[in-house]
Amino acid sequence: MSEITTGAKDKVPFIQKAAFGSGHLVNNLMPGALAIFMFFLLTAFGMDPFLAGLLGGLPRIVDAVSDPIMGYISDNTNTKWGRRRPFIFVGAILTGLLFILLWQMDENNSQDYNFWYFLIISAVFILANTMFSTPLIGLGYEMTSDYNERTRLMGLANIVGQVAWMVVPWFWVLIADESLFATQAEGVRQLSIIVGVIAIVFGVLPAIFCQGIDSSKIENRQEISLKELVNIFSKLFQGIVEVFRHKPFLRLCGATFLVFNGFQIVASFSFFIILFYLFNGDYAAAGTWPAWFSTILAIITAFFVIPIVSWMANKWGKKNSFIISTAISIVGYGLKWWGFNPDNPLLMFFPLPLMAFGLGCLFTLMMSMTADICDLDELENGMPRKEGTFGAIYWWTVKLGQALALIVGGAVLSWVGFDGNAATQTAETLTQLRIADIIIPSVTAALAIAVMWNYSLSEEKAKSIKAELESRRGAL
Repeated sequence: MSEITTGAKDKVPFIQKAAFGSGHLVNNLMPGALAIFMFFLLTAFGMDPFLAGLLGGLPRIVDAVSDPIMGYISDNTNTKWGRRRPFIFVGAILTGLLFILLWQMDENNSQDYNFWYFLIISAVFILANTMFSTPLIGLGYEMTSDYNERTRLMGLANIVGQVAWMVVPWFWVLIADESLFATQAEGVRQLSIIVGVIAIVFGVLPAIFCQGIDSSKIENRQEISLKELVNIFSKLFQGIVEVFRHKPFLRLCGATFLVFNGFQIVASFSFFIILFYLFNGDYAAAGTWPAWFSTILAIITAFFVIPIVSWMANKWGKKNSFIISTAISIVGYGLKWWGFNPDNPLLMFFPLPLMAFGLGCLFTLMMSMTADICDLDELENGMPRKEGTFGAIYWWTVKLGQALALIVGGAVLSWVGFDGNAATQTAETLTQLRIADIIIPSVTAALAIAVMWNYSLSEEKAKSIKAELESRRGAL
């Protein structure tokens, strides 16, 4: 166990931790709700599947470009409210309003009209969400300079963030419930208003309550203005190059890419296995079982796994905690072979406590370790500190992986012979699907362990870097 206690000045007050967590609730709610609502472009608004695919993919180009730009801008901003908080406040409001506007389509409009309406509003929505999300991540990296307090901060934030994944699976049920909404399109429109209001209310809390670094103490900032546009992009590129030179950071990105996207590739498989293997294609019999599967996983992750992972990180270090937790998740994935049992559907919940260690440890530890790497970057490259840029690049790799996971997941379904239009699936298809559901995340998790095995930024090294930085420029 760490023998160094956290000083009072490095402890983050609970209200700030909770407020930062509310930002993560919004950060998870937005992509979760968007993914489910996108399905209803087909069934509620009659969008051609190809056009719906374009609407899911084309706005990601805006996302890929805007994240590092926003990270760089927030790194170099100086206001009396700090570098991040003004962006978070305005971004939260715009994110909520634009999400509502995005889904106020009329199913009676022409397909071309709805396509262009959705595409344009979606691009603007992504810019607003980037204005909120990227500075929020950067703010978390700078709220404390203590090695262990960073893990506690990220742990609580991810516990609160898991609430979104407890709620989101039920959007399927609510929108399709004819006793609640006359049509699915009406359900989408009404539910989007609720989601948007939640995003605004909870999204502004980090801007109001959280404290970051005193931006007036950040040196060598780039002036953010139109006349400096060429210099801004030059410095941005230079900063991205410096970020990618950090081998420990590349290990974090690589391990995250493997664990998260190994899980994402097979994310839809559980739904298909529950429906077609446990209930033989009977939607009525399957009922809310798939939603409960996702909700129980999120509950276990939030209230069981994340506290244990935080304790392990303090006792054995972040890297060792990641390796142990990821190995436990591999055991959980293997137990799914026995957990999915048509004779007893309740057994589907049996592997979840072990499986939950995979994602439960991932963002709690990786975000904490990225904050440590921001200190290393300042030591090697000087100011300005690049929390926003590191956060943007880290989450860019996550989003890239999500896009690839959709492609790979679809390819696997095709390879095993899955037919989404069939009332039932063949025994061979279901067997191969169940094997893929276990093997893919297990292999990617094992590769992630190998990537992190020689991660070099230990607690002792992080403490010495912090001491050297404070002796150089004082505490921030």
